[in-house]
Amino acid sequence: SRTGTSGVVWVIDPIDGTTNYLYGHPGFSVSIAAVVAERTLAGVVIDPVHAETWSAWAGGGARCNGQPLDGPRPCPLGTALLATGFSYDPERRARQGRAMARVLPQVRDLRRGGGAEVDLCWVARGRVDAFFERGLAPWDLAAGGLIAEEAGARVAGLDGGPAGTGGVLAANPALFDRLAACLVEAGAGDA
Repeated sequence: SRTGTSGVVWVIDPIDGTTNYLYGHPGFSVSIAAVVAERTLAGVVIDPVHAETWSAWAGGGARCNGQPLDGPRPCPLGTALLATGFSYDPERRARQGRAMARVLPQVRDLRRGGGAEVDLCWVARGRVDAFFERGLAPWDLAAGGLIAEEAGARVAGLDGGPAGTGGVLAANPALFDRLAACLVEAGAGDA
């Protein structure tokens, strides 16, 4: 981290999904976001495996390869395809696994992509209906979070407050509250 003089904080993750990258598995990306006064104003996520460049700016909508995104569709909780991620700490991962096992019967299915920025972009595209993860760093969600928001997703913590290390949920606004309640009841907010 270096302090500049412009007031713009550049949040850069040269490889989000490093383990996927090391294994040659899809689900990694490069992300860059411009943040001013703790508000993300612009972001780009590049998924080289799928040749997709996702972009957004505050109030300007979201795009993939220059084409506008419509965002996640509204759906009932029981048909929601939920993407998630897990900690590398074995004890925490075990708690997260138990929580997701309680969520699984209530949704269509779970997906584990391995890169939060790509998962957030997939919410923006409607490839998954929602994404939830705890323990993300600012560079794991700055660009993708803005892209999902600008595509019409609600991106926040389980309590409706700002997304951050305590958790990020991105979903269609009509699904958000029901899915957040399901995750809280399953203990995902504490895992």
